[in-house]
Amino acid sequence: RNMETSGKGLSVDPCARVRQFGSMDQEEQEMKRKPARKPKPPWLKMRIPCGEAYLRVKGLLRKGQLHPVCQEARCPNLGECWGEGTATFLILGKTCTRGCRFCAVETGRPGGGWDREEPLRIAEAAAAMKLRFVVLTSVDRDDLPDGGAEAFALTLHALRRAIPGVRTEVLTPDFQGSRASLETVLLQGRPEVFAHNVETVRSLTPKVRDRRCSFDTSLQVLRLAKEILPGQVTKSGLMLGMGEKKVEVLEAMEELRSAGVKILTLGQYLQPTPRHLPVDRFVEPGEFLEFAREGKRMGFAHVASAPLVRSSYQAALAFEKASNDDPDKNP
Repeated sequence: RNMETSGKGLSVDPCARVRQFGSMDQEEQEMKRKPARKPKPPWLKMRIPCGEAYLRVKGLLRKGQLHPVCQEARCPNLGECWGEGTATFLILGKTCTRGCRFCAVETGRPGGGWDREEPLRIAEAAAAMKLRFVVLTSVDRDDLPDGGAEAFALTLHALRRAIPGVRTEVLTPDFQGSRASLETVLLQGRPEVFAHNVETVRSLTPKVRDRRCSFDTSLQVLRLAKEILPGQVTKSGLMLGMGEKKVEVLEAMEELRSAGVKILTLGQYLQPTPRHLPVDRFVEPGEFLEFAREGKRMGFAHVASAPLVRSSYQAALAFEKASNDDPDKNP
């Protein structure tokens, strides 16, 4: 067997690498199939979750068999939010009927039902955590006739019974554009904030989101919310770094503002796993600040724009600003 000698006089077997990894061609093909993930810049460094409040919240969620979206969506603000004793609850189970290329939540067939005891469990957990502002979100449930709207309404009722004076936000799917489902959430549930994310700019929507999603449907959902309840505070958000152009982001912001949206969130897209959509680029903090300034100029009551911002980040503060906004100046 032929042996090579390294510069340090050690014997090196040129076949060892082939035996360990298979053929060179196979390895090269594998590398081509899975391009290297971009290294994160310094401004995306995250603190490890810790602290007494964080551990208490984690224990309560586990005990109640609840699904905090912070974990399912791998939110970079998990430690900060839980450390402050706040949480966003994922309702209607852990399986989504859609498969967007950016999302880490499991895709599958939930089976056409949902846990009717979940609203009470969430309300009890939120009360034990002494929350004053609760965010509810869900997977897409196209298998349900109302898309899960009833679950939102019942959970909101349970929260108000358990925590007098609680403030709430719902981050909903598009309900396939159903006005009836939106009326169930808004008129029966009465959340303080109604949120629905467009997620990305118009041109990238077919590439980024499930084929059943559309930019126009999402805009229509936000418009319908204002038609159903003209005084309703509405909110939406986009992820940046997927290949969008600056002008496209500004156009999306203008369209959201025209739909009556008062609260806007902009954050950096982070690839959950190698099988998800790769990051096109890491948007610098200064660019996020520029978008925030443009958003205020457009008339948004609150713009949260920074690399680690996610939809529910500082939700209570955003609602407070939107509530105090002049409706005549910024309808």
